[in-house]
Amino acid sequence: MKKIVFLTLLALTIFSCSKVKKGEYLISGKAKGIANGKMVVLKKQNEFGMVVSVDSAKVKDGKFELKGKVKEPSMLAIFIQGIQQPIPFILETGEIDVKIDKDSIWKSEIGGTTSNESFQKFNVKLNSIQKKMMAFQNKNMKKFMEAQQKKDNATIDKLKKEYSTFEKEKEEYMNKYPEQNKDSYISLLLVQNMFNSPTFDLKKVKKIYADLDATLKATKIGKDIETKLKTIETNQKAQAAPTVFAEVGKPAPEFSAKNPQGAEVSLKQSLGKVTIIDFWASWCGPCRKEMPNVVALYNELHSKGLNIIGVSLDKDLTKWNEAIAKDKITWTQVSNLKEWAEPIAKQYKVEQIPTTFVLDASGKIVAKDLRGDELKAKVVELLK
Repeated sequence: MKKIVFLTLLALTIFSCSKVKKGEYLISGKAKGIANGKMVVLKKQNEFGMVVSVDSAKVKDGKFELKGKVKEPSMLAIFIQGIQQPIPFILETGEIDVKIDKDSIWKSEIGGTTSNESFQKFNVKLNSIQKKMMAFQNKNMKKFMEAQQKKDNATIDKLKKEYSTFEKEKEEYMNKYPEQNKDSYISLLLVQNMFNSPTFDLKKVKKIYADLDATLKATKIGKDIETKLKTIETNQKAQAAPTVFAEVGKPAPEFSAKNPQGAEVSLKQSLGKVTIIDFWASWCGPCRKEMPNVVALYNELHSKGLNIIGVSLDKDLTKWNEAIAKDKITWTQVSNLKEWAEPIAKQYKVEQIPTTFVLDASGKIVAKDLRGDELKAKVVELLK
């Protein structure tokens, strides 16, 4: 009996030592070597994609502390005044520990709560793969450049193949993580990121999401993922699809939609000697990454007859306009702002983005999903 009472008292003592209540967070930071008075700022990305400040504190005697309320886990970042690189972490209920390495900010450590302990281990593993990639690059850069000068394709292909093993290791680790850590908030973020993958597999992602812990699926991100999965599945099963679809070798189906200014624009009035139909969205990482190449191609060849019409799978006009301005897109843009329910995307059987179609002067589709040098070569060939 005495033993039971003792254990009960011990449990109560441990519980009472907690500095936060349910729904609260406490970030205790060690900032050795950082001067007194330096600002520590918590920042997050809001619903419009803008980075905004959430809270701040000053460093005192190599330490700082931030306390507040939180409804559900979310990814934030700590910014130290005078240091550009942020420290990402997961804001959630509990006592979060941060140990800052001011000389190598990426070596900073986070922990204290379940999600941040997992995030720390996740980052350690990714960093170990990244180190191998960097070591390989440093060791073989000279060899690779010499092979390029000599046009030694055998050596170039060999080096690329060896390097791809590290990329594959990184990709496999990130893909398998949600299946092996079904209650981790990191898994939820990784599933969210899978929508931007060129190899997006609805069936696979749907199963991984279904196996996640119910508490994760109840978060805002979890609900957004569920909605997006249902939308994509509905689109793929839709029976009332247009009878004329886009296929290489056939005329591109006509369409029209409003541009960002609200004016109706058709494909027919956008045709040039060569026309690229570019399906993209402001929220699509691979699309935004490829955009500088498309901008450079358009700037170089528009005067010679290249036209582009972008079809956005956005649903937010503001974000769409912000992406157009930021990426310096000057060609025609249209959208019905229906995301994956975009009727033009259905008509062209677009199930992932970016997706591109190349049209000749007659409006016939001559190529699909070309990138970089291949796209430029095809456009130049058609312009001739």
